Amino acid sequence: MTQMRRQSLVQFAAPLCETIIDTPKPQGREVLVKIERCGLCHSDLHIQDGYADLGGGKKLDTTRGMTLPFTLGHEIAGVVAEVGPDAPKELIGTKKAVFPWIGCGKCRDCLAGDENLCAKNRFLGVSIDGGFATHVLVPDAKYLLDYDPLPTNVAATLMCSGITAYGALKRLVDRPRQRNLLLIGLGGVGMMGLSLAQAMFKQPIAVADLSPAAREAALKNGASVAYDPSEPDVAKRMFKETDGGFDGVVDFAGNDKSMNFAVSTVARGGKIVVSGLMGGQFSLPMVQWIYKRMTVEGFMVGTLEETKELLELARAGKVKPTPMKEEPMQDAQKWIDQLRAGKVVGRIMLAN
Repeated sequence: MTQMRRQSLVQFAAPLCETIIDTPKPQGREVLVKIERCGLCHSDLHIQDGYADLGGGKKLDTTRGMTLPFTLGHEIAGVVAEVGPDAPKELIGTKKAVFPWIGCGKCRDCLAGDENLCAKNRFLGVSIDGGFATHVLVPDAKYLLDYDPLPTNVAATLMCSGITAYGALKRLVDRPRQRNLLLIGLGGVGMMGLSLAQAMFKQPIAVADLSPAAREAALKNGASVAYDPSEPDVAKRMFKETDGGFDGVVDFAGNDKSMNFAVSTVARGGKIVVSGLMGGQFSLPMVQWIYKRMTVEGFMVGTLEETKELLELARAGKVKPTPMKEEPMQDAQKWIDQLRAGKVVGRIMLAN
């Protein structure tokens, strides 16, 4: 039997280790995909740590229900190697991107098409084994998506950074005021957001990030202006330059400092969509919230249908490439360390 190599989490808050097992055989409608690329996401770091930061010294335990060794990775694209007896045989040999946000298929949210909200989910690389491996077992063939003529790396990133950015930006479409837009945080998701925003909106796209390299990359990739949030009185300057702030803000960082910055730069009647998971705690005086008449919405990942919408947008050539760097799968831990240290601009793609 063919053996499957994995970069596995064998202990929380510890480096990944290579583990080798027999390649699983798909049952029912399951599909075995030979992985070509898997993106490295900041949420992989939280899973490796075993907790999410709630602020004030409090932590949310994310280890419950997880069995070690566990395989991280959810931005997956590859070739179908084998299918279960109830899955279409013609899938074998085809190139597919893998939608990872898989629900139980039975609850109210799943039946409404919102598998990404399922409390008993089977998210690849989050709840069940994912893509830092030679193969991944996908629960159902319906989660395999065509991506030709897109490059494999691009297709993989659309499954998380793409759909996260697309879904967050979609929450700002068709609002009555559309003068301008600010994106905070220029990691892999934020850079993808910059690319998608140019396809989805007509207004100028401003960005903000602490990293000079990230700001420079954003300006080269279509941002109208790039701000340094640590600059003294920058929020006041932004308010003046925009005649009252930004009508739409997406916070791709998601911590107390980024949210305070978002609130300080959003216009009266504006909306903030929070999509980052860096953690911490945020509070706002109720009077300020009401006087500013702002809306704040949390967002994580999109649905299967929204992912199909995004793929069509990309396949039509409307999504600009974002910065990516391809590295060997066996170096997953090295690049986790680099990402944790803030030394990665764009997306690291792990290749088999």
